[in-house]
Amino acid sequence: MEAVRRSRADWRYPTSLLCIYGFFSTVKPLEPFLIPYLTGPDKNLTIEEVNNQIFPVWTYSYLSVLVPVFVLTDWLRYKPVVVFQCSNLFVTTAMLLWTQSVPAMQAMQFFYGVVTASEVAYFSYIYSVIDVKRYRRATSYCRSIQLFGHTVGSVLGQLLVSFNLMSYNNMLVFTLVLTTIALLTSFFLPMPQRSMFFHRKDMGHKTVAEGTKNDVDRTVGSTRAEETKEYDGADSCGKVLLHIWKDFYQCYSSRYLLYWSVWWALATCGYNQTVNYVQVLWEHVQPSQNFSIYNGGVEAVSNLLSAATAYGIGFTEVRWEQWGELALGGFSGLGAAALFLMTFVRNIWVCYTCYVIFKCLYMLLITIAMYQVAADLSMERYALVFGANNFGALCLQTVITSVVVDSEGLGLSIIPQFTVYASYFSVIAIIFSVRGVFIIWKTKENKGIPPDKSESPDFEEHRF
Repeated sequence: MEAVRRSRADWRYPTSLLCIYGFFSTVKPLEPFLIPYLTGPDKNLTIEEVNNQIFPVWTYSYLSVLVPVFVLTDWLRYKPVVVFQCSNLFVTTAMLLWTQSVPAMQAMQFFYGVVTASEVAYFSYIYSVIDVKRYRRATSYCRSIQLFGHTVGSVLGQLLVSFNLMSYNNMLVFTLVLTTIALLTSFFLPMPQRSMFFHRKDMGHKTVAEGTKNDVDRTVGSTRAEETKEYDGADSCGKVLLHIWKDFYQCYSSRYLLYWSVWWALATCGYNQTVNYVQVLWEHVQPSQNFSIYNGGVEAVSNLLSAATAYGIGFTEVRWEQWGELALGGFSGLGAAALFLMTFVRNIWVCYTCYVIFKCLYMLLITIAMYQVAADLSMERYALVFGANNFGALCLQTVITSVVVDSEGLGLSIIPQFTVYASYFSVIAIIFSVRGVFIIWKTKENKGIPPDKSESPDFEEHRF
């Protein structure tokens, strides 16, 4: 029994359980074939119903529950929300399998929005049960296993469809079995004793130590120490929200962090819209069932190449403070070009290739952006900035969805939609390319110190 207790106390135990949960909850063999399934004989929905009435509900649901879920995740200490996420994933899959009408599919999308919003619990849980020195390693495991799960699901779906081994409905039944395994695993996760905001007991010394890493965190280091002593334990909601607001203000008072966060929010919005509706575009370009069977292979290839791209950038020595925003503009321009080709070249193989290129470019840039933002922040503040950036992206996405996609708005068909998305990335490319040129010019004027960093006496160059 003593050996069992020691193994459960080790950081590998919760990390392993969370990885098992992450894998089984992300293996979804039907996902690359969702449009053929919904518009086929099983559901008998039209492309217009799926595109303009069903899919927009996910965006509205995600936005409406994101902030409450973020607060509840911290207040309930993560594990209950992980269980809640998997329960909603089970409900989503069950509704997709056993219901058929447009209202039922809209309800299914609502529950899936709750699943997506609850993902913050998956990524935050591990930080509450392991030491700070294990953060990077545990994060790497948890993120990698999710990507591996998505890849396995895409490859498995491709094999099942290509060799006609399983019907779409049976693939959903198989997914329910995998989701049940994930749900059972979530019950065995140890219950954290602390959280980042509401239950901060024994976290103060770590937060203060990490919170003085740069000019952003140093400005309130002493304040944080006082607050930690005062709020030891479960804080009142009002004090916690005030504390979060102070941290939010201090973080975004850094212009350098602000510019990278603006790109993060803008690009994530466009990326999510593209990924959410790309299957509708593929179905429009080549409605033949003979080509839709390759969707799983394309998703698998894009996931693997995106992972390789994100991994490879870690070995590149570049002064991102000087060249970063020009890179954001240039690569965003390439992404816009890929989207224009997908939209106007009516060839399914061009669409597939451009999609892979677009996804790799985004993963490359978001990896750089995440590092540049995280390099100067404590883990607590990074979680706050991460959530704020994604919330900003979701707000933009909601506006675009309601105006461009929703049948209550313009209700555009898929080709005009992707024309809007390509133009959107073109605007991002122009803005950040112009600013990137300005940064390079000002850096030379300042004898090698980027303008936004030169204002800080504690400027320290970061390479990635």
